[in-house]
Amino acid sequence: MDNAIALKNKILQISIPAYIMEANGQLSFSTKEEALLSSPEKNISSPGKIAFLPAIGLENLGDKTFKQRHGLTYPYIAGAMANGISSAQMVKTMAENGMVGFLGAGGLSLEKIEENIIELKHSLKEKPFGFNLIHSLGDPDHEMATVELYLKHQIRLISAAAFMRMTLPLVYYRVKGIFRDKTQKVITPNHIIAKVSRIEIARQFFAPPPEKLVAQLLNAGLITREEADLSQEIPMAHDLTAEADSGGHTDNRPALTLLPTMISLKNQFMEIYHYTTPLCVGMAGGIATPESAAAAFGMGAAYILTGSINQSCVEADICEDVKKLLCQAEQADVAMAPAADMFEIGARVQVLKRGTLFPVRAEKLYQLYKTHACFEDINERSRQEIEEKFLLTGFESAWQSTRQFFESQGKPKEIQRAQTDPKYKMALVFRSYLGQSSRWAINGIPQRKMDYQIWCGPSIGAFNQWVKGSFLEGHTNRKTAEVALNLLFGACLCTRASFLRTQGIELPLALTCFKPLPKQELLSLVSRRF
Repeated sequence: MDNAIALKNKILQISIPAYIMEANGQLSFSTKEEALLSSPEKNISSPGKIAFLPAIGLENLGDKTFKQRHGLTYPYIAGAMANGISSAQMVKTMAENGMVGFLGAGGLSLEKIEENIIELKHSLKEKPFGFNLIHSLGDPDHEMATVELYLKHQIRLISAAAFMRMTLPLVYYRVKGIFRDKTQKVITPNHIIAKVSRIEIARQFFAPPPEKLVAQLLNAGLITREEADLSQEIPMAHDLTAEADSGGHTDNRPALTLLPTMISLKNQFMEIYHYTTPLCVGMAGGIATPESAAAAFGMGAAYILTGSINQSCVEADICEDVKKLLCQAEQADVAMAPAADMFEIGARVQVLKRGTLFPVRAEKLYQLYKTHACFEDINERSRQEIEEKFLLTGFESAWQSTRQFFESQGKPKEIQRAQTDPKYKMALVFRSYLGQSSRWAINGIPQRKMDYQIWCGPSIGAFNQWVKGSFLEGHTNRKTAEVALNLLFGACLCTRASFLRTQGIELPLALTCFKPLPKQELLSLVSRRF
């Protein structure tokens, strides 16, 4: 038993290289000199296996170029979760621990986004942080206004999400301010990390900005001739996150096929355009355990990005009831449901189904919308259910509230169209329910608990299984950076164990099983070099 404990302690000291010897079914740790003296070639009477256990620091994971580009110690991103769920506090704690987080700006007003910009710039100064830019399919003016806000405050890093094509605001952000330095190198002040699950979209991000959109910006006087010319020497994004099966908007892509495809595409575009700065591909979707993190890095991911698991953390700006539900979730406790922002075209988001009726109710609204020309055409029983259980008011009353919302947003065209198109009017009222459901979850409205829309992927179930019985089992102890450091540390352990397996030594489960450790204890192990 003492030998097993000593051996595990050596394996946990990931920054110290070691030799593992196996003889007569027994494992032991040794120095380099002891290993050489005991090798089969030196001592035929004591045959055994000798394997080298390399030092693997957390900072050694991922891609060096990516970390240098963004000033990171560790290749880890806390992804943006809309409506400010990825809060300023979450962004701060990531920056203070050598990683980067993106504030979930999607769904927030411009005033609220600006408040967070001012707060983060004041508190973090030169430390890395970013903001999300979500594609506004039905509101390009808001997308442009958000970009103008980022440029005004010199936000140098954004996460581009849900884009189906390159847009004028996105190109404007990327191109504005580029110049050639004294060494003739093209410098791009504004960086985009794209989140993509489709190869046709990835191609657009790895290619230079579309010339047509660049010309529009030039003609509008938004960029200079030099910026327009230099734009063709850079990709839209140097960094791209391959987003597999995840929470929120997702195509449910399998990570094992998506990441290699995106890496292959990256290599192809490097050959075509001969970019002077390397492209990088990271991995998101399903990253929730040491094994999944190690697998992502083992397949060549430049970095990893987490989302669903962060929503259950202390810094997430969402109510306590939701965090409790997330901590109880298993992998099968998720479902696809209609999305509020692209309701009419049938876009979907992945949400938690445990403890809420939202997925079922949202699906019913979408099916009724598809098959009826107006609310009045729906059968009486369904209309009554919608008004009494979903809307908690009459349809016309719900429409008046929806109308007031669009009036406050300065969107009279939406109201005018609804007044002449009853099907569109029905869509707006149904979308209002879907849109408010996520805010009910954030704010913790008790009477709306069955209508909570909680964006979540199956990774939360894997995470809960891993941390069961550890200090991270309860949501009150889950801190985003501490979770991240444990995942990276666990990935190092998994990589070391895999390295031993390739040399013919299989470690017992007791030596490879890793449960999360408090931050100080973890950093103490990491800091041991000799």
